[in-house]
Amino acid sequence: MFGVLIQIHHPKISIYTIITLFKNIEVVNLRRLIPLFDDSVSEWALEARLLRWLTLVWLFVGLIMLFSASYPVADVRQDDGLYYFKRQLLWVLVALILFNIVVNLPLRKLVGVSHWFIFLLLGLIFLTLVPGLGKKAFDASRWIALGPIPIQPSELIKPFLVLQSARVFGQWEQLSWRVRLTWLGIFCLVILGILAQPNLSTTALCGMTIWLIALAAGLPYRYLGSTAVGGFLLAVLSISIKEYQRKRVMSFINPWADATGDGYQLVQSLLAVGSGGTWGGGFGLSQQKLFYLPIQDTDFIFAVFAEEFGFVGSVVLLLILGLFATLGLIVALKTTHPIHRLVAIGVTILMVGQSLLHIGVATGALPTTGLPLPMFSYGGNSMIASLLAAGLLIRVARESSEAEVIPLRRGRRNKP
Repeated sequence: MFGVLIQIHHPKISIYTIITLFKNIEVVNLRRLIPLFDDSVSEWALEARLLRWLTLVWLFVGLIMLFSASYPVADVRQDDGLYYFKRQLLWVLVALILFNIVVNLPLRKLVGVSHWFIFLLLGLIFLTLVPGLGKKAFDASRWIALGPIPIQPSELIKPFLVLQSARVFGQWEQLSWRVRLTWLGIFCLVILGILAQPNLSTTALCGMTIWLIALAAGLPYRYLGSTAVGGFLLAVLSISIKEYQRKRVMSFINPWADATGDGYQLVQSLLAVGSGGTWGGGFGLSQQKLFYLPIQDTDFIFAVFAEEFGFVGSVVLLLILGLFATLGLIVALKTTHPIHRLVAIGVTILMVGQSLLHIGVATGALPTTGLPLPMFSYGGNSMIASLLAAGLLIRVARESSEAEVIPLRRGRRNKP
């Protein structure tokens, strides 16, 4: 482009040639915003390409599952069985554009601006607590409505928490105590703001992600131990104060004791999972989604998946998660940059950990919480956060594998 601008005065270059060149540049740039038409993929490292295709497969399966899980509810509530599915497709298009921007941007630029997104989304988290601004659902104020678009800052902040915590803990030894304490305070504000909505499950997920990134960075165990104890006590305090959280924990212990009350969601989820058998009832043939299982298109979408695809389908999904985790670990071990390594570890924990927590809730292994299944559950904020996180891992894979080491002389190497 700059060459064209420099030579624009040359008499042999026609205006038509210049316009054609600019059109080609624009086409190339626009094509890179769409994953299926990104022609640079063939030049990526193997891990980056595998992660990209695994992400797209995960997304495709999730959309198919959402279509099945949401159709009956949308048909009754909106007089259009495709209502939620069509809205999700719009969010997917937006999320895929952001995904490809992240994949094609240098990671240092993404890390360099992550703190601004933390400040912005932290402010929005506290705005959800203001009466009249926060949008309530199920006795929790987690959204801000910008016209017809609901914004859930506690979901959108997840990938930026990974970036910023990797940035802070990756250079922990080089930071002054003033900077360390400032960022630890900001992380605490994020956790407390999400907990106040209240959203215990997202609070726990964000807290564990930050803590595990700090553990991977090699922070002293005395800091990590005291933080873990403090987080546990905070969770106990929240459960003690919030009656509905306490009831969820009690119903988790024995949901059949109150199968039509506090244990209803878990009982219906267990019935759906158990009804799937070995091979499942078939795609679209779930019975529990027909207004027996609550919130079947978000918090309990795995139960519908297990009923329709059975034990075999559930194992295949777990294998996808296992493959994603394995590739994430390979990328983390392969990169030599400490911050990049922590980003890879953080994204892997976030994506796979959230998925396992969702599955644990649906199968009765964990107390009932409102945690979406990445790429599956209905919701644009969750979709954007999931694809942004996957894009960060792919970007780390690209940079760690494509960097060349040029030897200058014996015993010394320089990385460009």
